[in-house]
Amino acid sequence: DLLVLNDLAYKLRERRFKKGAIAFETEEVKFRLDEEGVPIEVYTKERKDAHMLIEDFMLLANREVATFITKKGGEDEIPFVYRVHDEPNPDKVIEFAAFAGELGFRMDVSNAKMISKSYNRLVEAAQSNPQLKILEPIAIRTMAKAAYSTNNIGHYGLGFDYYSHFTSPIRRYSDVLAHRILQLNLVSKEPYRVEKDKLEEVCEHISLQERKALDAERESIKYKQVEFIKKHVGDVFPGYVAGISDRGIFVELKGTHIEGRVSFETMDEGFDVAPGRLRVKGLKTGKEYKMGDPVLVKIIRADLASRQVDMMVETEAPPAAE
Repeated sequence: DLLVLNDLAYKLRERRFKKGAIAFETEEVKFRLDEEGVPIEVYTKERKDAHMLIEDFMLLANREVATFITKKGGEDEIPFVYRVHDEPNPDKVIEFAAFAGELGFRMDVSNAKMISKSYNRLVEAAQSNPQLKILEPIAIRTMAKAAYSTNNIGHYGLGFDYYSHFTSPIRRYSDVLAHRILQLNLVSKEPYRVEKDKLEEVCEHISLQERKALDAERESIKYKQVEFIKKHVGDVFPGYVAGISDRGIFVELKGTHIEGRVSFETMDEGFDVAPGRLRVKGLKTGKEYKMGDPVLVKIIRADLASRQVDMMVETEAPPAAE
């Protein structure tokens, strides 16, 4: 039975991408802690077929519930809690496409459908080109933020016309609301409607609370990353250039997603920052550091209070990361 379900999950996934879904998947950072709660290992969670099987059927359930409510309401809608996702901001996409072009990746941004296809090509190309891997999180930032709303505009990122957050385990208040409205409409032959304006106020509130929770989660992960790397001051790690500023380059360590800054002051020469901040060039030697370049860095400081990590370039960069 599980093998049959897995085959169906593959088909659901394939159909979703054919209809314009975007395949961005951010790696989830996990920690192994000692008895005192101090991280002794940082790693990324492996996504297996079992995870994706559950995810695909959760998506199916969410979509079917939203579709049922929409169709039952007909022209006189049943107010419901939809999970909506707008199309990307055109200006941000054009700017990102120019940025990607500098790294050799061409995008078609002529319309929303071609943008999603270009993003999926980027995900595929990044599997074999580590330099393009850095584009994925930047591409995600060009996307609109998903939110809860009674005004259904569809979910661009998933390629769904109707979508909600419904599935068990119920871990969000939006799920509870969806279950209540669904239950009322399952037991009633006629559409059961709640007051839309009040429901929209709740949708705005839980969207705001969700963003607060995501910010708190990011801060907690950053804290534990700094707590882990604090024990490795003086050690050398492989990483890649993940950002460039007027004062230095930002390096993300392989495997742990720990990011720190290499100040130009720690280098033997001054650097000229190119327009677009895609590369810097040494004023004396002409040495270049480009976005995505592999580098070896030494950890020189890790401050828990500010959650900042300072690094310095140790030697010549190793071969490109896998």
